[in-house]
Amino acid sequence: MKKDNDNRGFAAACTDYIKKHYSVILLIVAGYIAVSALNFVNVATSQTIASFSLHDFEIGQIADRDIIAPRDIAATYDNPIAIQKGERIIHKGFAIEQENYDKLRKLAESPAYFDYRKFLNNELFLLVLGVVWFLLFAFLPFGRKILLSESVLQVVFFLFIYAAAAFALKMPAFSSPYMLPVIIPSAFCTLLVAILYGQLSSVLFCAVAAFGVYNAADWALIPFLYTILSCFAATNIVRRIERRIDMVVASLLLALVDIVCMIVLIVIDNESFQRMPAALAGAAFNGFISGILALGFLTPLELLLNTASVFRLMDLSDLNNPTMRRLMLTASGTYTHSLMVAQLAESACREIGANSLVARVGAYYHDIGKMDQSEYFVENQTGTNKHDDINPSLSVAVIKSHVKRGVEKAYRMHLPQQIIDIIAEHHGNSVISYFYNAAKEKDPNVSPEEFRYTGTPPTSRESAVVMLADTVEAACRTLENPSASRLDKFIQTLFNAKVEHGQLDNCDLTFRDIAKIKGAFVQLLAGYYHNRIEYPNQKNPDEDRKENKASDKKGADKSGDKKDEKKPGDKNDDKKSDAGKSNG
Repeated sequence: MKKDNDNRGFAAACTDYIKKHYSVILLIVAGYIAVSALNFVNVATSQTIASFSLHDFEIGQIADRDIIAPRDIAATYDNPIAIQKGERIIHKGFAIEQENYDKLRKLAESPAYFDYRKFLNNELFLLVLGVVWFLLFAFLPFGRKILLSESVLQVVFFLFIYAAAAFALKMPAFSSPYMLPVIIPSAFCTLLVAILYGQLSSVLFCAVAAFGVYNAADWALIPFLYTILSCFAATNIVRRIERRIDMVVASLLLALVDIVCMIVLIVIDNESFQRMPAALAGAAFNGFISGILALGFLTPLELLLNTASVFRLMDLSDLNNPTMRRLMLTASGTYTHSLMVAQLAESACREIGANSLVARVGAYYHDIGKMDQSEYFVENQTGTNKHDDINPSLSVAVIKSHVKRGVEKAYRMHLPQQIIDIIAEHHGNSVISYFYNAAKEKDPNVSPEEFRYTGTPPTSRESAVVMLADTVEAACRTLENPSASRLDKFIQTLFNAKVEHGQLDNCDLTFRDIAKIKGAFVQLLAGYYHNRIEYPNQKNPDEDRKENKASDKKGADKSGDKKDEKKPGDKNDDKKSDAGKSNG
């Protein structure tokens, strides 16, 4: 029974994913059709391995690979040599003798043919690879929505790598298993995927690309191992990059790693060191040029795909950019609030392993819709509250509009989609309780739907963290004497309300993540609101004002008493007073 329920749950999850991401599925199908065409061309043009490798072998040379006959070749009158299918023509590690060379020539001179079995085997492998790719996209915990541009880029890069591996194998200079990886642009593609879409996406691409190379290179193990090692190295190297100039250092480091990988593979494979200099030079060149080319292609791809790369996010996080300066000038309270939300969100994302840079930039821009009507938001009000003079329904319309205005501004500014999602989702579809309760006092039958934000609950962990940080930062300002214990209980109450109202249902936050987020918030806010030491002779301004008023009143009373006191027989004062009255 449990197994049936698990199967139904898996099927339901697949169905739900298909409905939500049918465009990704269509893209993978289109990619499969394209790679099938490449496979057909590859099989049709590869007569035999020997047909393009004959010039790489000489009698007496130590063979660096095995060559096996792909089919039977009968003896003829002109050439009496017969070859059986599966026969090992060249033995790796052994000297090539005259008999081996003659059979190799026989293979090279044999007519071309289409190997249907090889084609179908490749098709089956590629089909399975495509299905696995889809399942990984569906169920890996990306913590965000899978963007169509991400899938397009990965499919295009996979086709690029597959074609490079398949057709480079036919070139004499790269037919060796140790020279083939030199021309495959796997590290270049992986660097771009990692920078544009993150580490998890690039790890998935690494695995798929490596198996694609394995198939395109006629199941050669060395290109497969080199590709997967080089790609994973590129993924890890790019993690700590924050500036574009860092790509040059990353290129040098990747070249060094590729050299080490090539040496390890040559030693493990007991390969002769005859071709090592060329292989090592090629590996170093591939690693270095991959980083430099990735840097050159990065800016056009950022603009074309509108992605939240680390470099673009760093540019957007500059508080001196025109948008943030305008926010500071027109809505200073909102600006200060956004900075505090950014600190909270960044700290929490570091704790749970989410993208802290995306959260920080999203927090900076989440309230840019308030710039046009800043005086209607309490953090920007220094005098009377404008909502006191209008009815709650109109107040709610103004409050809700800041989300829509913010999204419109974000699209006009061409902000990355992840940042736009944070702006659109930072209130979810929650009810504006203050104005709802005010309206309910006038009309008990008022519908809460009229006072609900029109957005959707957060769909990424970063968006959810910004929502929680926004709520906590605003609410904690109302606390008196906010100690760490009071903050902990109060924040837990706010979190419970969000969970109860379903605002965290669409993101991948776990209860463990929520506990870590709360801990990060409490630590930061407790430090922000901590009591300071009162210095000697330092008084509270309010207390000073009270004391001044009391002293003024006391002085006034004393002066009044003095005026009433008159010495006996002093009549001149009365006369002067009467004279003054008559003159007035």
